[in-house]
Amino acid sequence: MLIALMAYDKEGALDVRKANRDAHVAYLKSTDAVVQAGPFLNDAGDMCGSLIILDLPDMAAAEAWMAGDPYGKAGLFQSAKLMAWNKVIG
Repeated sequence: MLIALMAYDKEGALDVRKANRDAHVAYLKSTDAVVQAGPFLNDAGDMCGSLIILDLPDMAAAEAWMAGDPYGKAGLFQSAKLMAWNKVIG
């Protein structure tokens, strides 16, 4: 099951993102669940959120995966949402 994780950083939290980026990227690479991942960018070109496409058996597995993300543990996100996703092109 493909699931999109869309997360938006708290205002002014770029330092939190940068401080936890290495751990976050290591977490992404530590599992076969991540199909695609990358940051959202604001108008200034700074990272301000995340889009991660996960391939997991169900939403409960995606919730568990999200709970282990160092960004979430650091309190980076203003909001985060998991949504089933259907790949049509690509």
